[in-house]
Amino acid sequence: MKTKGFLIFKSILNLFTVNPKVDEHIIKAKNWQEELQALRNILLDCTLTETYKWKHPCYMYKQNNLVILGGFKEYCSLNFFKGALLKDSNNLLVKPGENSQSSRIIQFTSVQQIQELKAVLKAYIFEAIEVEKAGLKVALKTVTDYEVPEELVHEFNNNTALEKAFYTLTPGRQKGYLLFFSGAKQSKTRTSRILKYISKILEGKGIHDCTCGLSKKMPNCDGSHKQLA
Repeated sequence: MKTKGFLIFKSILNLFTVNPKVDEHIIKAKNWQEELQALRNILLDCTLTETYKWKHPCYMYKQNNLVILGGFKEYCSLNFFKGALLKDSNNLLVKPGENSQSSRIIQFTSVQQIQELKAVLKAYIFEAIEVEKAGLKVALKTVTDYEVPEELVHEFNNNTALEKAFYTLTPGRQKGYLLFFSGAKQSKTRTSRILKYISKILEGKGIHDCTCGLSKKMPNCDGSHKQLA
């Protein structure tokens, strides 16, 4: 049984491990302030290092990213970087996106829900820590695992420069295009998407790369091109 002295020591320890940027993030959050703080308290109880990355509270085990907190319109979430490796015995984990390979999230809509799951969440967090201790890695798909749509093959046959430029792109950029092109259900939409991005591929740019030169997040686009409109 935990003693009063131990709990006081733990509270003092948490004061030295909190990150002021996370305090600011939660205070400024338009939604889910109480829920984010409740999740934060659970993560700190698991003695993780609190940091602030990608404009979100992020929690690390030693030097490895373990969990990130997110607040969205419909819910707030715990996002496990290697969630695909967790057993998920309570069936709580879901993919944050259709093509997510590694990360898995747990969604929350109330403080009560978080408090009821407190013990379960700690079990998931400690399991994620064990995954890091064991050095386990998610087996990610390579670009060759993705099917090249027929419409893109057709354009390659008619434009060898396009084919060469596409396969000169980094694997990540190739993957981005393949997912985007294949994501359209109709052939005419896939063709339209391909034709729209031919010039960008020929320039050696990825689908999300900046082309106007104004982005502050180069090489990624941050929407600065809208200033040119």
